Amino acid sequence: MPTRSSSYNLPVAATILAAPPLLSRDLRVSRKLKNGLICLGSFAIFSIIAGCVSTGGIAPHQGHLDPATLATDSAIQAANRDAGWPQERWWSVYGDPQLDAWIATALDNSPSLAEASARIRQAMALAGAAEAAEAPQVNAEVKLQRHKWPTDFFYGPGELADTTTWNNEATLGLSYALDLWGRDRSDSERARNVAYMAAAEARVAQLELESNIVRTYVMLSLQYAELDIGHSMLKQQQEMLELAQRRLRGGIGTDFEVSQAQVPIPETRRKIDSLEEAIALNRNRLSALAGKGPGAGASLRRPQLKLAAAAGLPSQVPAELLGRRPDVVASRWRVAALAKGVDVARAGFYPNVDLMASIGFNAVGGGMLEYLTKSKFNYSVGPAVTLPIFDGGRLRGELGESAAAYDAAVAQYNQTLVNGLKDISDQLIRMHSADQQATFAAQSVQAASTAYQLAKEAYEGGLTDYLNVLQAQTSLFQQQLTEQKVAATRLAVHADLLVALGGGLIDQGDNPKPEALAPETVRVKAPVDE
Repeated sequence: MPTRSSSYNLPVAATILAAPPLLSRDLRVSRKLKNGLICLGSFAIFSIIAGCVSTGGIAPHQGHLDPATLATDSAIQAANRDAGWPQERWWSVYGDPQLDAWIATALDNSPSLAEASARIRQAMALAGAAEAAEAPQVNAEVKLQRHKWPTDFFYGPGELADTTTWNNEATLGLSYALDLWGRDRSDSERARNVAYMAAAEARVAQLELESNIVRTYVMLSLQYAELDIGHSMLKQQQEMLELAQRRLRGGIGTDFEVSQAQVPIPETRRKIDSLEEAIALNRNRLSALAGKGPGAGASLRRPQLKLAAAAGLPSQVPAELLGRRPDVVASRWRVAALAKGVDVARAGFYPNVDLMASIGFNAVGGGMLEYLTKSKFNYSVGPAVTLPIFDGGRLRGELGESAAAYDAAVAQYNQTLVNGLKDISDQLIRMHSADQQATFAAQSVQAASTAYQLAKEAYEGGLTDYLNVLQAQTSLFQQQLTEQKVAATRLAVHADLLVALGGGLIDQGDNPKPEALAPETVRVKAPVDE
């Protein structure tokens, strides 16, 4: 026959299940009213008792920096403000089709990006699982069991003693969490924010991969230029050796001059071999960055990098910086996720109310399918209330941990924002210095070339010794190397500036809203950015 059952577990759980018995209509109405009053009264009493577990004033303290309040230096203030934000294919400003193709290959084949993509899918799946808790839950269970009843079953099985019967049950259950305090909603939003954070972190990995390829490619270009200078140096040194030998044969030179002309040649050949080694290693590195074997690098031709675009800044730095850099955006989503974590922990201090219902058949004894008959039908429905009264400080500990984690994430976000602005300033300072150095280096190469030609002509005419020619030649090649290094630095710094501006991978719409960065249930003591 229908029963009314209740169960209790720690800290306190009250489950009220009621099924109207087969009595008169008046009696059924009376019992329904009584049960409803009991339910409401119990909820009110338990809600009052819940105040016994106090949060103790535990709350986050950190506030977010407002980018508009960050002071900018002269490098940012003096920068050209018409450049705009970088495009997604920011490296195309170098005008090298081989670089474009290599980065496209890397984006398709990189294991690190595949790992980041897998983390996004994992986070999205977890978000879906968390969101499912907000929906009604329906489950079915069927049991078909043959049961051997003992003679003495504690209080005794009565008429079932020493018998073997069917003990069957079929139940369809429904549960729905009312989520009065937003615990489940906050938990699913937290999981979604973690998924968005994973997506932003994947953008961080992508931008890092792109920048590493560009930097390595620029270094490869420099090494080819240095190799050209090395070969030119070797050729000139061999020409000087032949000239010294002719002078010796003509009776106007000395063995010492010939010996001096032979000294630098082996060292120059060593430098050439070292540069060829470095080029091979950088090809291997580019192959690895593209997710390919070392053999793929053999197809790389000499880079043809050009830089026609001038360095500059968009008009809204630093105000829009928080919405453009992947690391800043990922940090903001982490703050948003942990803000919801505070809401989840705080909701644990309040009663949890679920609606429970079940319908089914059960029977002990009879035929195998007799339990499916109408007389064996039963159902139950009612609320289940769980609330904390005494937990030894567990809930306060969880809230304290959530608040501290939130404060740490906010501090990390603030530091990421400060570092991002510093990075932009650093690259602008380096770019301005590289532009100045390029001018001076070109002047030095011109002066050294003139000095070398004069020394060579004087040596050929017997007006000076070989040491002066060697010194002028060494100075020329050193200045040529410096000029190439400065040119490579300009290319690398331009890339670093575009990366510092976010690389065009993040759109403003990919950011959490400002109101999502603070817990809903707590007033953060420090001001937050608007």
